[in-house]
Amino acid sequence: MKQVSSKSRALLGSSIGFFILAVVLFWIKTYTAYRIEFNLGIENFMQKFLLFLNPLSSAIFFLAFALLAKGRKQLGLLVGINFVLSFVLYSNIVYYRFFNDFITLPTLTQTDNFGKMGDSVLALMHLSDVFYFSDTIILLALILFKVAKPKEKKLNRRAIVTVFTTAVLVFSVNLALAETDRPQLLTRTFDRNYLVKYLGAYNYTVYDAIQSSKSSAQRALADSSDVAEVKNYTRANYAKPNPEYFGKEKGKNVIFVSLESLQNFMINYKLNGQEVTPFLNSLTKDKNTMYFDNFYHQTGQGKTSDAEFMMENSMFPLPQGSVFSTKGQNTYQASPGILKTKGYTSAVFHGNYKTFWNRDEMYKQFGYDKFFDANYYDMNAKDTLNYGLKDKPFFKESMPYLKDMKQPFYTKFISLSNHFPYPLDEEDKTIQPANTGDTSVDQYFQTARYMDEALKQFFDDLKKSGLYDNSVIVMYGDHYGISENHKKAMAKILGKDKITPYDQAQLQKVPLFITGPGLKGGVNHTYGGQVDVRPTLMHLLGVDTKDYIQFGTDLLSKEHQQIVPFRNGDVMTPEASIIGSKYYNTKTGEQIPEKEAGQYKKYENIAEKKLNLSDKVVYGDLLRFYKPDGFKKINPSDYDYNFNKADKK
Repeated sequence: MKQVSSKSRALLGSSIGFFILAVVLFWIKTYTAYRIEFNLGIENFMQKFLLFLNPLSSAIFFLAFALLAKGRKQLGLLVGINFVLSFVLYSNIVYYRFFNDFITLPTLTQTDNFGKMGDSVLALMHLSDVFYFSDTIILLALILFKVAKPKEKKLNRRAIVTVFTTAVLVFSVNLALAETDRPQLLTRTFDRNYLVKYLGAYNYTVYDAIQSSKSSAQRALADSSDVAEVKNYTRANYAKPNPEYFGKEKGKNVIFVSLESLQNFMINYKLNGQEVTPFLNSLTKDKNTMYFDNFYHQTGQGKTSDAEFMMENSMFPLPQGSVFSTKGQNTYQASPGILKTKGYTSAVFHGNYKTFWNRDEMYKQFGYDKFFDANYYDMNAKDTLNYGLKDKPFFKESMPYLKDMKQPFYTKFISLSNHFPYPLDEEDKTIQPANTGDTSVDQYFQTARYMDEALKQFFDDLKKSGLYDNSVIVMYGDHYGISENHKKAMAKILGKDKITPYDQAQLQKVPLFITGPGLKGGVNHTYGGQVDVRPTLMHLLGVDTKDYIQFGTDLLSKEHQQIVPFRNGDVMTPEASIIGSKYYNTKTGEQIPEKEAGQYKKYENIAEKKLNLSDKVVYGDLLRFYKPDGFKKINPSDYDYNFNKADKK
C-alpha cells in the first residue's frame, strides 16, 4: 500500500500527472452538469456518447496552456484556468435555469441588467452548486498540502505539442461524429442546445465568439446594394390589408400593454375552481375585442426587449444577445417614427429605470418623444417588489401623465409584477397558489391574478378619463413565464402524464388582445407571432406598410402567411409543427412519419429565409441605406429622457 501511495504521490507530483488529474476531474464534473442541469434532448446512443466525449477536448486544450509555464506558475495557471472554465460552466447553469438557454458573448454586454436582477439570480443559485467548483478546490488543496510539487524544469516541447495535438484529434473525432448525426451542424442550426449537446459548452463558447466577431464585421462591410435583396423579398411577400379593417381605427390613440411573462394557457384557466385571470377572460367575449388564441412569442435572448423590438419593427430578434443591447445605435423605422409623420406623439411608461435593456438609447432610435421611467414614480418600499414598481400603483400613477399627452398618441406600458421568481406581498394575494411542489409554478398564478386585477383597474381608469373610447388597446404576452425546466409541475397543471416536445411548443403561445371602438370582437384562430403585430396595427390605423421593410404580415389580411418562425429553428403552422428535426400534426400532436414530412419542409425554408434576411438587416444596419416615401429619418439627438422634476408636478 505504501508503494502504491508513493507512486500516486510521485505521479501527482509530476507535471503530466497533475495535468491528467485536472483533466479527468474537470471532464467528470462537466459531464455531470450536462446530465443534471441541461435539458439537451438526448435521443440516441450517438448523442449520449458525444455528450460524454465533448468535455474532453476542451479540458485537454484549455488546461494545456498551463503546461507552457513551469514551477509554481504552472500549477497556479492550471488552477486559474480550471476556475475560469468552471465559472463559465456555472454561469451557463444559472442562466439556463431561468432562460432555458446558454449565454452568448452579446448577453455579457448586458451586465447592467444582471446587476438589477438580484432576487431572481439568488433564487436560481443552490448551496449544492459548490460541486461545480469541487475540482478547483481539490487541485488547490493538493498544492497547499504539497502533494503536487512544482518542477522548475519546463516540460519539453514535444510533450506539449502532443497534448495539444491530442485535444485537436479528440475534437475532430467529436465533430465528425456530430456531423453524421446532425449534418451542417455549424452552418444551419439556430439552436444553441444542439451546439452544446454535440460539441460541449466550451467549444460552443468559442464558436459563439467567432460568430459574434463576424456579426460585428457585417456592418462595416455592408453597403446600399445589400438592401435590394431584402426590399425585393419583403415586397414580394407583402400581404394586402383587409378592406373590412383598413383604416377602421384611423386617428385613434394607441395604447400597448406588455403583459409580463403571461402564457396563453392562463386564459380561461381555473385553479381550484377559480378563474386566474377573470378580467382578461371577459375580454375574450367583449364585443370590441379581438383575441388571438394561436399567437406565439418569438423572443430570443432579449426576452421582453425582443418582444418590444418585434412588435414595433416587424423584424426578428438576433440569434445571439439582445438587439436592444448590442444594436442600440442602428437606424430603425419603428412604429413611433412612422406615426410621427401622421401627427402622433409618443411615450413609454415603465416602473423600472431607463437604462435597463439599454432602453434609454434604443427608444431614441425608435423616435419616442418621452420615456416615463422609475424617476417619475413613487418608488417606495411598499409599492416596489422584484423588478420595480408593482403593477397597480404603476398604472394608477401613469394615468395623469397619459391624460396630459397631446392626442393622438402612441404609448407603451411595460408591466413587471408577473416576473420570475413570482414573489408577491401577502396583502396582494387574492388566490391560493397551485400545489405542484414547484415554487415558481405555484406562485405564478398569484402574480398573474394580481396583474389581471391591475389591468381591470387600468381599463376602468381609461373609461373614466374618456380615453378608452378614442383608443386602440393592444395587449400581448411578451414571452413565456414557466420555462422548459418545470415540465413535471406543468404536467400536473395541464392534467397530462408528461410534457412532450409538441406540448412544450404549444406553451410558447401568448395572448394577444386588440380592443378598439370599431372592431368586431371574438376569438381569432389565425396563426401568427409578435413580428406580425406592426403591419396589423398600421393597417387598422390606415397606414399602408408596403414600402416598409418588415418580415411579418397583417394578421387580418386574407394574404397573411400563417408561418411562425422561432429563433431556434422551430416553425409553427396550422398544419404542421416543426420542432427540432421532427414534424408533428398541429391539430392532433401526433408525430408525422418522415416519409410524409417532405411536404412541410417548405415551411422550414421560408422561415430560414426570413430569419436570415432579418439578421442581414440588423447586423448590417441596412435601414440606414433605405427610406420609405413619406418617412422622416429619426435623429436620436432630438430626444432627451433626462428626468425633469417639472414633468412630475
